[in-house]
Amino acid sequence: MTLTTPHDVDHQVAVVREVAARHAAETDELARFPVEALTAMRETGLLGLPVPVEHGGAGGTTADVVRVSSALSRDCTSVGMIFTMHCQQVATLARFAGPGLARNVLPGVARGEVYLASVTTEAGTGGHLLSSGAELSADRDVLHVDRFAPVVTGGLHADGFLITMRRPGAVSPGQVSLVYADRDQVELTAEGGWNPLGMRATHSVPMRITGDVPADQVVGEHGKFPEMAVLCFAPYAHLGWAACWLGAASGALARTVRMLREPAERKRRDLGSDLLLHRLSRVRERLDGVHSLIQHAVSVLASGADPASHPVQLLLNAVKLTASEQCVAAVEDLVELVGMRHGYLRNSPLALERALRDLRSAPLNYSNDRLRAADGALVLMDQEVRFARHLR
Repeated sequence: MTLTTPHDVDHQVAVVREVAARHAAETDELARFPVEALTAMRETGLLGLPVPVEHGGAGGTTADVVRVSSALSRDCTSVGMIFTMHCQQVATLARFAGPGLARNVLPGVARGEVYLASVTTEAGTGGHLLSSGAELSADRDVLHVDRFAPVVTGGLHADGFLITMRRPGAVSPGQVSLVYADRDQVELTAEGGWNPLGMRATHSVPMRITGDVPADQVVGEHGKFPEMAVLCFAPYAHLGWAACWLGAASGALARTVRMLREPAERKRRDLGSDLLLHRLSRVRERLDGVHSLIQHAVSVLASGADPASHPVQLLLNAVKLTASEQCVAAVEDLVELVGMRHGYLRNSPLALERALRDLRSAPLNYSNDRLRAADGALVLMDQEVRFARHLR
């Protein structure tokens, strides 16, 4: 099913959210991939949201993806993250793939047949996107892939992969290519398990991917992934991740407010307490700040601003940094507010404990320390302290 209107999207999001919520506790407990939610995304057509209309998709914008990612994360942050990272791959293909590759892949995504996984992590790089130690080898019209990645979200369930490797004959680690591989073109080997603190249902196991793919499955030009990352891959990552973290924290606040307003709870608590009201105010202030920053960044990009410009890069990095810190702080505030029974126990229907564990990954998901070091260098290059703005 192809999504064509906001009403369609809202309905399909509601369907997926119901499925995700029903299985969230179990998939977290077992660190199990949410196959039921992925099936719902396939069947409703939600996987095709960012696919261009000419390839059978809904033609969704970055703003659409951000909104849906946030909504899905209210019930299960892992489901939201799986969706937004898939959309990151789709958007990159839609923008940079050659006509033949786009025709071969994107209609299948629109039909819900192709869920895409990202293979960009590499041992020893600390998550650095723009360099690689694994090199493609080429033989006439064939590329030979042999790639280990320590973290591949949903990799064992994916139908296709976007893989970063050094271009054939590269003379530096920064000459990175992006290659598409169908699942039936490669051999997948899980080289470890997945038993993390949070984000457990992403099932982001370490994997080795080997196989041969046609040379025309390079996305864009050989060695040009760093440019694609700045223009599309990284902005989608920072906005999508931030939307998921905001959704997780917003869901936690919504559940808490509903509980506080229940008649039985109102008898036990003084809802006029200054301490309670001040804490609720602070939580909402944190989330409104993150929401405003995300929306500003989305609108700046939609206006045609250059993602490679220093002010826009600083803005996008600020989205990631701010969301990763403020959303986890908001849930910590909620835990303090409702106390041990509702805030700390794993069997509480508020699920604050799960949200807190999931959000603890946010500063580590491309390290905030690394990002701040990059930001510092950008600040030194911007003597006039320019801010990203709308171009129209």
